[in-house]
Amino acid sequence: MNRVSACIVTYNNKDKVAETIQSIFEHTAGVELQLFVVDNCSSDGTADFIENAFDRVTVIRAKRNAGFGAGHNMVLPFLESDYHVVINPDILLKTDALSELASYAQEHTDVGLLSPKIIFPDGSEQILGKKNPTVRYLGGHRISKKGGEISPLMKEYCMLDMPEGEPFEISNASGCFMFFRTDVFKKLGGFDERFFMYLEDCDIARRAAEISKVLYFPSVEVVHLWERASKTSKKLLLVHVQSIIKYFLKWGIKF
Repeated sequence: MNRVSACIVTYNNKDKVAETIQSIFEHTAGVELQLFVVDNCSSDGTADFIENAFDRVTVIRAKRNAGFGAGHNMVLPFLESDYHVVINPDILLKTDALSELASYAQEHTDVGLLSPKIIFPDGSEQILGKKNPTVRYLGGHRISKKGGEISPLMKEYCMLDMPEGEPFEISNASGCFMFFRTDVFKKLGGFDERFFMYLEDCDIARRAAEISKVLYFPSVEVVHLWERASKTSKKLLLVHVQSIIKYFLKWGIKF
C-alpha cells in the first residue's frame, strides 16, 4: 500500500480546517495516510482543538507565523512517505482522491507533481494558471471581461485549449492542492520561504518541472472554497504584490 503524507497549514481557521480534515479521513481508504497540521500561531485555539478532536493528526505548533511555505516546510524532517500532499484548510474531498493520485504516480515514475481539477462547491471549474506567470498573465488574471467571459489571454494562461479530461504537462500548479512525489519535494527543499504567501506555488511547480514531469490530472477533482482574500484585503493585496516582485526578481521579468 502506498504511503501518503499530507500537510495542512492553518491560521485562525478552526472550523474550516476541521471540515477539511474530516473530509480527508472520510474519503481516504486506499493508502496509508499520515496527516500533519501546522498551526501558524493561531489565536483561536486551533491547535488545541485539532489535537482534541482528531487523534490521528500530528499537530505541529509554529513559534511564529512565517507564512504558507515556511509552515509546510516544517514537516520535511518527518516525511517517510512515498507521496506528500500540500492541502489548503479550505479544501474538501468528495472521493478517494489521494489513492487515485498515488496509483497514477506509482505507474508513472517520471511524474514529480500532480495537480487535480479544482472545482467550486457548485461543481464548476476554477480557472487557474497552468503556464509560468508573466506580467500580462498576472495583470489579466485580475481583470474579467464584461459578463464574466474568459478572455483569450486567460484561456492561454490556463491552457483551456487542451483536450478535456486528459492529463497534460504544465509548469504552474495551484498551491491549494499539490500532490508531490516525496523525494521530489525533499530534493526541492520544499517551498522558497522568501514568499510569505502567494506565488510560492508557482515557484515550486516551476522548480519541480525542471527535474520531473508536472501534470494536470483532471480525472481527479477536489473542492476549493476559495475566498480570494487579496481581492478584498488591502494588506493581503500588498503581500501579493510583494510576492510578484520577488518572483520576477528570481526568475526574470517576462511580459
